[in-house]
Amino acid sequence: MSKVNRRLATILATDCVGFSKFMEADEEGTLLSLKACREIIDNLIEEHGGRIFHTAGDSVLAEFNSTVECLNAAKHFQEALNSRAEKLIDAAPLVWRVGIHVDDILVEADNVYGRGVNIAARLEAHCEPGQILVSRIVREQVQKRVGFAIQAAGSRSLKNISDEFEVFSVVDLSSIDHEKSEPELSKTQAQDIKKSATSVRSKPRLAILPFENNSRESDAGFLVDGIVEDLITEFSMIRELDVLSRATTSEFKNRDADALTFASNFSSDFVVMGGIRSSGSRIRISVELIDATSGSVLWSQKYDRVMDDVFDIQDQIVRAITIRLLGEIELNSLGRAKRKPTENISSYEFLLRAKEQHHLFTAEANKKALEFIDKAILLDEGNAQAHAWKTCTLGQGMYREYFNPEEIESAQTNAIYHLNKALELNENDFEVHRMLSAVYLSNHEYDKAAEHGLKAFQLNPNDPRVLSGTGEVLVRVNQQDQGLDMLEKALALDPVPMGQTTSDNRFKDLVLGYFLANKLEQCIETAKALVEFDERSWLLLMRSYQLIGLAFSESTEFAHNAQRFKGLDWQASIDRFHIPSVGVRSDLMELAQGLNA
Repeated sequence: MSKVNRRLATILATDCVGFSKFMEADEEGTLLSLKACREIIDNLIEEHGGRIFHTAGDSVLAEFNSTVECLNAAKHFQEALNSRAEKLIDAAPLVWRVGIHVDDILVEADNVYGRGVNIAARLEAHCEPGQILVSRIVREQVQKRVGFAIQAAGSRSLKNISDEFEVFSVVDLSSIDHEKSEPELSKTQAQDIKKSATSVRSKPRLAILPFENNSRESDAGFLVDGIVEDLITEFSMIRELDVLSRATTSEFKNRDADALTFASNFSSDFVVMGGIRSSGSRIRISVELIDATSGSVLWSQKYDRVMDDVFDIQDQIVRAITIRLLGEIELNSLGRAKRKPTENISSYEFLLRAKEQHHLFTAEANKKALEFIDKAILLDEGNAQAHAWKTCTLGQGMYREYFNPEEIESAQTNAIYHLNKALELNENDFEVHRMLSAVYLSNHEYDKAAEHGLKAFQLNPNDPRVLSGTGEVLVRVNQQDQGLDMLEKALALDPVPMGQTTSDNRFKDLVLGYFLANKLEQCIETAKALVEFDERSWLLLMRSYQLIGLAFSESTEFAHNAQRFKGLDWQASIDRFHIPSVGVRSDLMELAQGLNA
């Protein structure tokens, strides 16, 4: 039996409008025309990095690693087909429609399966002749990265998917007669087209890929990964950049794609690559900045120094690359906090070893991480980052149940002590404010949670843990728009969080945010994307169905999970949702009691 793999992909579905009627009228001529059209379509899909995995004559299903390339392929073959049709005199032109969606797929040998394939096919079925319809997630990934506008086109009922599935249509800006078109569009739609047409670009998006370990020592990997992680953190604090998370870029090691394809998959404009070699007290770091579109090297440098200079090297790399991306500006004006953790290089090395173990997400590794952190603190009591990471590692142990029950109280006391110590040593450490926000949220102190969350965001606007944590707080305190922006950005920069195998945690945050913002259709759509439901997302989905007047008991999500959650202590669970509104909690409790009946 072939191995089945799951991965994220962009699915394109296209077919010919009225093909059967053309065949009845002129079978031979239609087949010749189809062959010519398919040659155009197939070639352009291949040129843009796509792979056709199913075809049935007049219909094609293809997958792409890059959403941008998928949109460009569809746009280009529609233009080529239109050009061909204009030149035909006697033969009737074949017109095609296209649906595109991004989702998890299941791959077995050359076959592709999954909900994403069904959605793309159903989007295509709803197209007008010659139209390209895409889902919201496609629009969000490519807007301002393609040379055409993508405008809201209302919602469609997709069988077995959603009765109100939001769709967007590709618009050729060069063909828009604004004076004629604008009255036919709503004011919002017209503004969206104009904004897309005139907007120069969004923030540059940067991917710092794993550096090569060029050292002879077998255990030098911790040093290489640790230095790269620090670089990602430093770049993340620059507000004028979007920076992919460490969890996302570390996946580069596990993929067959080259650096530019990987960057394209995550809509990155620029890539940082390099290598590190350490020998005794010496360290050599080579680094280069690459334009992800052209592949050209924009800047490169080699640093051959002593290990004690590692923080200065990191600072020089950040400064040099930032100047090339954002122009001749002072980094201080960007609000970037100085984060040199310690003057003691041995303390720093133990901290890097601790981070390496922390990221393995096992009980044994958690124990080793705490041992390394204790050594880092012993060598330098003033290492604020070591104190912050001790709190984080203790939190990991408690959350993942690595500790015995009798160890929990001591772990909680230690975590609070080291968190306060880290704050005392450095009140501008975003990690500290991120964790304080989480502590206050767990204690239902929502205003303080928001205060520290926003402080963490101010210090580091790109860290996905800051974005998700602060976003979760803000949607609870009636700042849903800003909170949802943060949660959506966390999904874009870090779709599969470290220690996870799916995007479920990101989607769960958005389910809560959309529900509290009363965006019930989006709440339902997002909940359906979950691989496995938790009780909060499931209950919010049932309540969303209820609020829009649908019978949730007839949904597949109810049927598949009702027995699983039956008998749950819903009062305790709803308390853990940390929803401030008494009315919302009461309504959820009433629904939950009915489900348990």
